[in-house]
Amino acid sequence: MIFDTHMHTRFSTDSRMTLEEAVGQSRQLGLGIVLTEHMDLAYPEPAAFTFDVDAYFQSYGPYRSDSLLLGIEIGMRTDCLDGNREIIERYPFDYCIGSIHVVDNMDIYQEGFYLSRSKQEVYHQYFSSMADCLACHDFVDSLGHIDYIARYARYADPEIYCHELQDDIDQVLKLVAAKGKAMEINTRRLQSQEFVDALLPVYQRFYQLGGRYVTIGSDAHKAADIGRGLATAQAIADHCQLKVVKFRERRMEYVRA
Repeated sequence: MIFDTHMHTRFSTDSRMTLEEAVGQSRQLGLGIVLTEHMDLAYPEPAAFTFDVDAYFQSYGPYRSDSLLLGIEIGMRTDCLDGNREIIERYPFDYCIGSIHVVDNMDIYQEGFYLSRSKQEVYHQYFSSMADCLACHDFVDSLGHIDYIARYARYADPEIYCHELQDDIDQVLKLVAAKGKAMEINTRRLQSQEFVDALLPVYQRFYQLGGRYVTIGSDAHKAADIGRGLATAQAIADHCQLKVVKFRERRMEYVRA
């Protein structure tokens, strides 16, 4: 069964999707799903992007099955390492995505993160933070959306390009590969061939540096987006000779189309 391994329901601050909506859409599409609610400790806005993990398991635990798994998306920060680790060790998640949403206590979404700074300077900081976090967050299963910054950066061309950022991107990819972790192919930006063409070299380089595993996720916040772009992501994985995997009880499993 194909799995969409990244999505957010009402337990995430920025989603109102219900479990019933997610399950209904996944059944209609014949997909397995992994719920991955946001947990960004010390987020700049108090009480945002955290959730009650006990309530999460109480509410969703009875629906856990071969086709519905329970995960989490951790916002990686070096100053939140102990708190992040405690959450992952305390609860029986199937899967843990490690993502970068906040750098120097500023959400990458915010315009202020980019003011008066060049793309090269900001992207260097972004990837350096990502590498620092990957070096110590050994308990994550997959690196989430490496291209997250390209969604929101205030530049004429916000795309990440290997030829512009080779050393910074390589530092991240080498860490993921050396630790035997997966790297996510996040499908949210794969609706345009232009974005696919820009991202393809990143995953090719991942393979060249020893990476072998990818997860695929839509990052859906509403039911209509579940499963979107999965075929494109599968094609990228196949082209780059990367194996598509999912995680159940924190153990890697191959996904067969």
